[in-house]
Amino acid sequence: MPEKPKILNKKVLATTRLFCIEALDLEFSNGEKRTFERLARSGSNGAVLIVPMLDAETVLLIREYSAGTDRYELGLPKGKTEPDEPILATANRELKEEVGYGARDLVHLTTVSIAPGYLEHTTDIVLARDLYEEKLPGDEPEELEVIPWKLSEIPDLLATGECTEARSIAALYLTKEFLKA
Repeated sequence: MPEKPKILNKKVLATTRLFCIEALDLEFSNGEKRTFERLARSGSNGAVLIVPMLDAETVLLIREYSAGTDRYELGLPKGKTEPDEPILATANRELKEEVGYGARDLVHLTTVSIAPGYLEHTTDIVLARDLYEEKLPGDEPEELEVIPWKLSEIPDLLATGECTEARSIAALYLTKEFLKA
């Protein structure tokens, strides 16, 4: 594996409540210099995406508005980690806020990135089982619709066109494989 490029300079180009755009002046091991731009983490350690299993075959999806695509999307509950909050605690809190359930059994499946060439952000995928009803107030602007879906019917879910988020799709297939083992 090649040696990582050296960061010669890091400059903040813009910040918002959610995003920080940075320019990185890099020098590669062969002497080449380039400036890369990225969306850096801004005030958060990362995010979790939860796969809540109501039973051995049924996952609980949520329908929520997605501003990026200006439509309602079916997907998995997710949220930002708070400073010093463990990943599994974040997952259980977000599950209670968005779905109205807590979980007695939480398993960290993996960590994924999206467009790692441009985004510093990562998401931890957590499987939640042995659910119990518990609702916490959240920060959602409207009540989220909770929709049970069979893991065996993921292709049908994708065919609806309502579930297009890559993290949710990857997490569903990862969970299906994990539960087969």
